[in-house]
Amino acid sequence: MGSKDGSGAASSGGGGGFFSSIAAGVRSLGTAVHKSVNGLVGYEGLEVINPDGGTEDAEAEALRGRWKQEDRDSYWKMMHKYIGADVTSLVTLPVIIFEPMTMLQKMAELMEYCELLDKADECEDPYMRMAYASAWAVSVYFAYQRTWKPFNPILGETYEMVNHQGISFIAEQVSHHPPMGAAHCENAHFTYDITSKLKTKFLGNSLEVYPLGRTRVSLKKSGVKLELVPPLTKVNNLIFGRTWVDSPGEMVLTNLTTGDKVVLLFQPCGWFGAGRYEVDGYVYSAAEEPKIMITGKWNQSMSCQPCDQEGDPLPGTELKEIWRVAPTPPNDKYQYTHFAHKINSFDTAPKKLLASDSRLRPDRYALEKGDMSKSGSEKSRLEEQQRAEKRTREAKGEQFTPRWFNRTDEIAPTPWGELEVYEYNGKYTEHRAAIDSSSVADDDTDVTTIEFNPWQYSSSSSQ
Repeated sequence: MGSKDGSGAASSGGGGGFFSSIAAGVRSLGTAVHKSVNGLVGYEGLEVINPDGGTEDAEAEALRGRWKQEDRDSYWKMMHKYIGADVTSLVTLPVIIFEPMTMLQKMAELMEYCELLDKADECEDPYMRMAYASAWAVSVYFAYQRTWKPFNPILGETYEMVNHQGISFIAEQVSHHPPMGAAHCENAHFTYDITSKLKTKFLGNSLEVYPLGRTRVSLKKSGVKLELVPPLTKVNNLIFGRTWVDSPGEMVLTNLTTGDKVVLLFQPCGWFGAGRYEVDGYVYSAAEEPKIMITGKWNQSMSCQPCDQEGDPLPGTELKEIWRVAPTPPNDKYQYTHFAHKINSFDTAPKKLLASDSRLRPDRYALEKGDMSKSGSEKSRLEEQQRAEKRTREAKGEQFTPRWFNRTDEIAPTPWGELEVYEYNGKYTEHRAAIDSSSVADDDTDVTTIEFNPWQYSSSSSQ
């Protein structure tokens, strides 16, 4: 369990609790078995981290990954020069490592179990309200364990989603360097706003991903505002060995209205896989007294139980399950959930879909259909056209202006650096209302025939 008095909690302005919890978790659980590859010529000293904690030879484990020998060698030759660097903005990565989804779509995956936010809004108990909301925040990690890279969105690219739990979702790529996206989601119970910015550190055979973004949720009935600070994520065995994902550290959900908070410790993977999926913590009052204990596994379910001031379960109460992962498609190539397939589907697209929508990207669509060659060529074409856009913009002395979000003057602190904050400007709500109230809403245009167009200048081209 985490600290019973909440004193070790990380905040949006610092990371002391985060690192102390990491240390405590490692001391209590041990760590996954780290091995250096010394028997493969040219890769001496490269680290392979075995989540199962086995004792087999490191070289044998290194060769158990999903890559063919020639792919592994080629990828390593290309990437090893970036060790220690932030590789967020790299556009030269091969399509073979991608999944047919963009970062904007992954931002929408947090909405799969958004009915938990509906329950939080309807809940009269302020501490159970926080328990439901934190279960929602944990729920996305089952989807985040996928080991394929999403496409970096083109500047001005968007993603829209409807037909799920009554929500209206819009995301937009608001910056290219550094890559940043912003999203707004709303239904009858809540609004969700995020400015997403990732910072990475490439370590050779692993990648650390630091979430510099800011996520805020406003519950409409209760009138409270929540802010989420998630843990970092580490992708292990990128090239050698079986690729797997871990997110060790603290997740902190703070009620900015009342001062209540939830502190959850994502346990680091230990010997023989011990603790890999486990999440434990408490709902605390503003006075930092534990009120509800929360426990579970981010790949299975989360449960909660009222507790006393020592953090022990109250007599006469029972552990109550508040979230369970939905069934998933068997043997899915990209480890997609049913909801991930819905995100890519036009079934969740609104009428008169924006031409800048991620679903329409030709490289993403080609990869979804299994055409690797076309996906690679289209990816290169889009990247060159984006560079042409930049040259045109600089020649005109102009700056890119997002359509649906405005950059504010606020610079928000996070445990991993400062963040430029974007806010929803309300124009998408007006845009959608105008469409829904006009005859265009009945337009039977085949959306799959719409040409992808996020471009600011129609004259820009890759030629």
